Amino acid sequence: MAYFLFRRTLGFVLTLLAVSLVVFAVMNVLPGDPALTILGMDASEDAIAALREQLGLNEPLVTRYVSWVWNALQGDFGLSHSFRVPVSELIAERLPMTISLAVAGMLVTLVLALGLGITAAAQHGRAGDWGVMFLSQLGIAVPAFWLSILLVMLFAVKLRWLPPGGFAGWDDPAAALRSLILPTVALALVQSAVLARVTRSSALEVMRQDFVRTARASGLSRRRVLWRHVLPNALVPIVTIVGMQFAALVTGTIVIENVFYLPGLGRLIFQSIANRDLPTVQALVMLFAAIVVTANFVVDLLYVVIDPRLKARA
Repeated sequence: MAYFLFRRTLGFVLTLLAVSLVVFAVMNVLPGDPALTILGMDASEDAIAALREQLGLNEPLVTRYVSWVWNALQGDFGLSHSFRVPVSELIAERLPMTISLAVAGMLVTLVLALGLGITAAAQHGRAGDWGVMFLSQLGIAVPAFWLSILLVMLFAVKLRWLPPGGFAGWDDPAAALRSLILPTVALALVQSAVLARVTRSSALEVMRQDFVRTARASGLSRRRVLWRHVLPNALVPIVTIVGMQFAALVTGTIVIENVFYLPGLGRLIFQSIANRDLPTVQALVMLFAAIVVTANFVVDLLYVVIDPRLKARA
């Protein structure tokens, strides 16, 4: 078990290191001069050269990479070129919105997908199963940004039940939650469609096992068999998809936050790209990549908890 944790942790650290190298390399070979972007086209050569020196853009790439990684490990991602404040402050200010949206989307996804997937498996080959499969296929085919627009047109413009965008702030919790309903639904519906299909397939495979037939023969109710015996044994592929989906939900907020004008990391990264704010873009891309890698790492550890056979092998 200790060796398993060591291997997974080492792989996690090496993957993050490789990701940081790729992110830094890509961000620093993009065309355009950040100093010229900040000062404008009318700036003098001397002013541009002085700003490049101040920003450390004249140093060798290797030196800049080592310095960036070392400072990032201490929570220092540099100074935002466009906002003129530390990037870490911008992230700390916007991160709660993005995480709240992703967590809410994940909870809605789990409730919808597990319920629909188990229901479809229980009614395999009947109308309920076909209905769930049709809805899931429709959900997979619809892009999240287009679904967001449809939700705004229906619930905000036509019915006027919910606000079309913006965020009221947590000073008014009721208004804040109303602002997050449509973005959460837009995020969750697409992911629910994928997870529902995986849940159904995994549950059907478990339902063919001998221990399920034994549980039914012993007089247990169908619901108890499904939720107490089938679902726990079908969790390994489900957890795999859930880990990937949480990462997808976090990165998916980039589009959703811009559709609904939410002050999160997704909107910040769009503003930073438009302003050629290299330190902010670099830090945000690395943060999103780290979330994806961390989600996969956590899933690897959960396998051992869920499946005792894997614990014995580890």
